Amino acid sequence: MTGDRGDENAAERKMRFLFALRSRGVTDTRVLTAMERIDRGAFVRGLFAERAYEDMPLPIACGQTISQPSVVGLMTQALAVQPRDVVLEVGTGSGYQAAVLSQLARRVYTVDRHRRLVADAQEVFRQLGLVNITARTADGSHGLPEQAPFDRIIVTAAAEDPPGPLLAQLKIGGIMVLPVGQSDTVQSLIKVVRTERGFDYDELRPVRFVPLVEGLGGD
Repeated sequence: MTGDRGDENAAERKMRFLFALRSRGVTDTRVLTAMERIDRGAFVRGLFAERAYEDMPLPIACGQTISQPSVVGLMTQALAVQPRDVVLEVGTGSGYQAAVLSQLARRVYTVDRHRRLVADAQEVFRQLGLVNITARTADGSHGLPEQAPFDRIIVTAAAEDPPGPLLAQLKIGGIMVLPVGQSDTVQSLIKVVRTERGFDYDELRPVRFVPLVEGLGGD
């Protein structure tokens, strides 16, 4: 009976999790399916593990956070990832966003300035069998020029303006989604589309992210 109750609780928890996503505007079926497949609990450790399925940001190592699921869903939805796309993520963090993207794209490259976060995320990717993610320690503000151009770029830390090197690494027709604004004020989630003529910008919603910092972290 205990096992049945455990399965029932897990199913109920997943149903609540998906309902919260839908109620906050995540309606894309492919995105919802990807977020149903990827267990956020695998990316949250320690004291906050029991809150992994709540729609809230949670602290992780190196003074960073794992974004709240609805923001992950809305950013992924805005990115409109196609099955053949190659995606660059700047700011690996826990690895959760990259794992969700791995269900939608052909290949995901993710970079973070903190070696510890990259190593921890790589271990979770291995445990989950996510073989189409490449994680590297690098200064994300410079992107990943050796793998450019990218069909999609997602940035999970806030810059005052979209970084020039990242804009340059976006394919024509490509989409970048990122928070923009001062770190001590409300930021805006921006969608950038590269066209033949330049870049089109669309402001999506207010958000709050850690700042995008240049250079490598000390850990």
